[in-house]
Amino acid sequence: MSIREYRMDQTKAPIYEALQMLKKMRVVPFDVPGHKRGRGNPELVDFLGEKCVGVDVNSMKPLDNLCHPISVIHEAEQLAADAFGAKHAFLMVGGTTSSVQSMVLTVCKRGDEIILPRNVHRSVLNALVLCGAKPVYVDPDVNERLGISLGMKISAVKKAIEKHPNAVAILVNNPTYYGICSDIRSIVKLAHEAGMLCIADEAHGTHFYFGKDLPVSAMEAGADMAAVSMHKSGGSLTQSSFLLAGEGVNEGYVRQIINLTQTTSGSYLLMSSLDISRRNMALRGEEVFKQVFNMAEYARDEINAIGGYYAYGRELINGDSVFDFDPIKLSVHTLDIGLAGIEVYDALRDEYDIQIEFGDLGNILAYLSVGDRIQELERLVSALAEIKRRFSKDPTGMLKHEYIDPEVIMSPQEAFYANKMSLPIEESEGKVCSEFVMCYPPGIPILAPGEMITRSIIDYIIYAKEIGCNVTGPEDAEINNINVMC
Repeated sequence: MSIREYRMDQTKAPIYEALQMLKKMRVVPFDVPGHKRGRGNPELVDFLGEKCVGVDVNSMKPLDNLCHPISVIHEAEQLAADAFGAKHAFLMVGGTTSSVQSMVLTVCKRGDEIILPRNVHRSVLNALVLCGAKPVYVDPDVNERLGISLGMKISAVKKAIEKHPNAVAILVNNPTYYGICSDIRSIVKLAHEAGMLCIADEAHGTHFYFGKDLPVSAMEAGADMAAVSMHKSGGSLTQSSFLLAGEGVNEGYVRQIINLTQTTSGSYLLMSSLDISRRNMALRGEEVFKQVFNMAEYARDEINAIGGYYAYGRELINGDSVFDFDPIKLSVHTLDIGLAGIEVYDALRDEYDIQIEFGDLGNILAYLSVGDRIQELERLVSALAEIKRRFSKDPTGMLKHEYIDPEVIMSPQEAFYANKMSLPIEESEGKVCSEFVMCYPPGIPILAPGEMITRSIIDYIIYAKEIGCNVTGPEDAEINNINVMC
């Protein structure tokens, strides 16, 4: 049973059905890809399987074209729009990074201002480098105990609108990586009253559209656009995503923006996985996410019973900076046992063969979705108990905060393309950064182009490297040097 009545027949999967028909036709391929249904690359067939390689095909009339869909892809997008409660939906094969960038590029052009929280994914700031828009940051509150950034307070959004009345849009994380939700309904209302659009990065909120008793989705809240990472909690193949748009958004213009950067050779493996997964979510999403919700609640209780760890949940809700919380997120604070999140992350993988989503300075995230089972969660809980027993230590002197307030000197585009020089990180204090530095995951920049490098930021980067975080972004792969403006 679904939680909503649909206009269209959600049992259909037109791309999948067209691929099935193509297999029966025994078409002789004198087009790309060059492996010719796998015949030219037997090792690839052995690795991926004949069924998979056999449908890795090129665009053709029976299969439509992602750049200008008029048949089966067009129908798949209409079905997706219906399933997500949007006016338009676009199949994206460049990950939700591509969806987010297309969304930002649709609403912004050079010189425009966009209001957003600073704890955004790098894809948002990358889009600003590309289009030349200027960020107006709403610094989120920080939970002092957990060291994580929270949502945007309504008062802070109002202040940003008052100071920047010509901004074109407001971007909202719905939710953050850790499960924190802002009051997106109120933010949409404020944006629209000010003549601005509201767009949402919903990379981690696919299940909001299909589960029951979960935070409100962006489309239901009235947002104008949302980037939805179907491959995360929705079960499609990695790199597949949806870009959703509401009534007031020009479908044709969005398609033009998407086609500026997205491949002209869309993968039918990715597109069919979106098609099939959308069908699965529309037909069975409520039932699936009820099970996931129950597993997450069970795991939170069991982890908190260990002692030392804090698996946090809806008790964080305060009606403003934590307006709501995604109960399916299994976020766990680790500093009280004297271990950084990344140290617990490494121990789980290296000692117990358990791969979680990420660890940062003070937290870990175990990503729960449609494919998890209770027995694996029991194994995770047992491993965390053992890690505490074997490796816990005095937490004195450990850094706590995931978020550092930035001092913005100029736009990301201006700084990124400016004349620059490379300096040792230790000698960069007081300089303006001209590249990104981040721990990935979660991919929230510690530094973005155009921001001042401070001593606290330098200490943060050095500490993150020392404890094993995957620091990325700079030209220098060793992260010993950093590019700054001359």
